[in-house]
Amino acid sequence: MNRYRQLFALPNVWVLVLAAFPARVAYGMVGLALFFKTQQETGSIALAGLVIGANALAGSFTAGIRGSVIDRYGQKWPLRILVPAYAGMMIMVNISHSSTFILIMATIMGLTAPPINLSVRPLWKTIVTGDFLRTAYAVDSSVMNTAGVIGPVIATGLALSSHPGSALTTSAILMIIGGGALALAPISRDWIPEKKEKDAQSLWHNPALRLMMLEGSFIGFGWGLFDVAVPAFATIENVAHRTAWVFAAMGISSIVGGLIAGLLSKRTSSLSALRATYLIWFLVSIPIAFTYPGWSMAIAGAFLGFVGGAIQVFYWEVMEAVRPKGSAVSYMAWLWTVEGSVMSLGSAVGGVLSESVSPQFCLALTAFSIGMGTLVLTIGKERLNAANRIPTDEEDFNALHHATSDPDLH
Repeated sequence: MNRYRQLFALPNVWVLVLAAFPARVAYGMVGLALFFKTQQETGSIALAGLVIGANALAGSFTAGIRGSVIDRYGQKWPLRILVPAYAGMMIMVNISHSSTFILIMATIMGLTAPPINLSVRPLWKTIVTGDFLRTAYAVDSSVMNTAGVIGPVIATGLALSSHPGSALTTSAILMIIGGGALALAPISRDWIPEKKEKDAQSLWHNPALRLMMLEGSFIGFGWGLFDVAVPAFATIENVAHRTAWVFAAMGISSIVGGLIAGLLSKRTSSLSALRATYLIWFLVSIPIAFTYPGWSMAIAGAFLGFVGGAIQVFYWEVMEAVRPKGSAVSYMAWLWTVEGSVMSLGSAVGGVLSESVSPQFCLALTAFSIGMGTLVLTIGKERLNAANRIPTDEEDFNALHHATSDPDLH
């Protein structure tokens, strides 16, 4: 754990961790807050899934565009415009009682989603370099997953309380606090985008990006099914409050998984670690289709979350290794455009399948999707070879020396 102590001794690490945290909690709340708002207003699980899907589709479909804007103009004004707009849309959804209006406003809300996580990730490279970057990504992943634990619990508790409207209201307030803090923080405000390489090819022609988009399509669809199947299963069984158990167990274990990944030996390349962990992820995803909303699903979800938390760290490393210069935000944003768009389709399909077939069928499809993602990475591993490199001892020493003694960092 000495590596984490060294990391948190650096300037701006605490700022980066704490500033965006409320906004990340808000994002952890939004999905379930919309689900329960729609289900309570209309009584339809299928429509609730459609609302989540429309919101996610609008947000993901424009993620690449918003990421490209930040890569070109910086983070200052895009965040200052999008954060209040997004929070305002949540309030408008919350005061609506019309199913059509809820669907329309949830869609518009997705269009204004501030790229909080996409903006935070490239800032780590301004604080640390080299081998310490894996530890920084592990911290960021764990912070995201911590928010992912807290958000669903708060959203479920508030949505099922005597004041169900407080779920979206609280989410809006947290977005204003966290998004505003990040937009005003000097490390974000003063961030200078990378210059693109001369005659660089379009991102859409990047072989690694296309491979990761294909992998992301499978994962996005499977996760969209999962995000609806869990609350749908619990609602059908009249134990809706247990939805929070499952997502909390997943989130807590993903925090641990991410932190352990950050301590993994430097002698393991990012690509090797990603592929090995991905296979384990597929294997642990299979049992969840045979669980029931309660302890069995929470335990299965904990295993799923633990491995998923580790994968997130290695995924970011692989992406950082294969992306071209000048795409610090837009590369992941375009990945999310594809993955998130397919995820929204999975959410919409998940609502229909949960009602017409069964939530268990959706959970089985989630495992199948992870298996297909594993297959894609295995077949296309040559396209990610840039992430298969292991740092030399001299590079590790220089990275550590830079992270602990560079006067510009103190």
